[in-house]
Amino acid sequence: MLKAISPIDGRYHSRTTSLQSYFSEYALIKYRVLVEIKYLQSLCEADIEQLKELKPHIAALDSIINEFNEASAQRIKAIEATTNHDVKAVEYYIKEEMEKLGYSQFGEWVHFALTSQDINNTATPLSLKDYLTEVYQPALRLLITELRDVAKRYEAIPMLARTHGQPASPTSVGKEFFVFVERLQAQEESLLALPIKAKFGGATGNFNAHKVSLPQIDWKLFADQFVSSLGLSRSQYTTQIAHYDDLAAIMHNLSRINTILIDLARDIWTYISMDYFKQKVVKNEVGSSAMPHKVNPIDFENAEGNLGLANSLFSFLATKLPISRLQRDLTDSTVLRNLGVPFAHTAIAFSSISKGLGKLELNPTKLKQDLEDNWATVAEAIQNILRREGYPKPYEALKTLTRGNQIITDTVIRNFIESLDVQDDIKAELRAITPHNYVGYQNLP
Repeated sequence: MLKAISPIDGRYHSRTTSLQSYFSEYALIKYRVLVEIKYLQSLCEADIEQLKELKPHIAALDSIINEFNEASAQRIKAIEATTNHDVKAVEYYIKEEMEKLGYSQFGEWVHFALTSQDINNTATPLSLKDYLTEVYQPALRLLITELRDVAKRYEAIPMLARTHGQPASPTSVGKEFFVFVERLQAQEESLLALPIKAKFGGATGNFNAHKVSLPQIDWKLFADQFVSSLGLSRSQYTTQIAHYDDLAAIMHNLSRINTILIDLARDIWTYISMDYFKQKVVKNEVGSSAMPHKVNPIDFENAEGNLGLANSLFSFLATKLPISRLQRDLTDSTVLRNLGVPFAHTAIAFSSISKGLGKLELNPTKLKQDLEDNWATVAEAIQNILRREGYPKPYEALKTLTRGNQIITDTVIRNFIESLDVQDDIKAELRAITPHNYVGYQNLP
């Protein structure tokens, strides 16, 4: 791994191994084999006269999928070295395996009437669907759960808010974390609603070879049912390749999730720099090669960097894939081979954020001190109660008191309250307001 070109397969290899089953060269070959076998089995189910003798034995073809391993993939790569065509190599491999099973007479029905992109543009969406379902969405939900746990833990802890970087009406630590829970949940719902489509329609999307060979079959219906059986939906009108608009939508959605997480990472980084949070010290770790005291927020910095890199690639994929010259060019194939790369950087970021959250320790002393040092923040509360009571120009009165260089303390606020021409019960109400309890609603779902 020390000679890996990319840190995905080098430094961060242990964090990205789960992607190998979905986005590696091996995975792409395996998914191609799966689609070819499932297609052949579906042809048998279509009551094609020439396949009636194979139909009772289609379950035996599952062994070609179930027993597929690295040696199988290596055999296909060896065939590809001769054919110089990756999908044709898969076809020849399956024919070899069918011969071993005793079904060589049906070999020419492998890849019947298809173009390579019928396989590629079904295999790749299928691998993406499986990754999103089996790996990505569980990881995202786990991260959301971790954030929710942090939010609930600190829901009653008041904190000075900052708008434009300046002291603002107090909030709670928990609520600020829950902001990200809500945002991520909304984007997860959006992601789940997006269809994942396959292209399946022959050389230029019109079922030309299918229709001329077996005109009695409704090939559009056949393809719809076949693609649906794989858990995908079929694009009805395509060129030789998928138009990828659905993948672009998914990439944009994933990018939005990552952008939210960048926002989270930067906020937590800032809270750490403000001393609102400490980080648990790991005994043998080193924060700086020069400064022994440092405990750097490296997990959130790592996450931010990897999320940014992932988003650059998601953005490129979303803008490039839907564009093709006329009925096709090869650029989509080259680009799609990198589909797993932004997911890998995202996976690294997820694990870094999770690790960072686990190291956070609240510093209540600093939180309380910042609130105590900013009594000016209760000015909003005072002026709105005075508005309620019909007091003349309360905003202007509080502006004159608080805006500028004067240090606003508890005493300054209390003296101001005593100077007001209002009833004693209103003064008592105003005196009860402090930066520590002026936080609005704190209860979280």
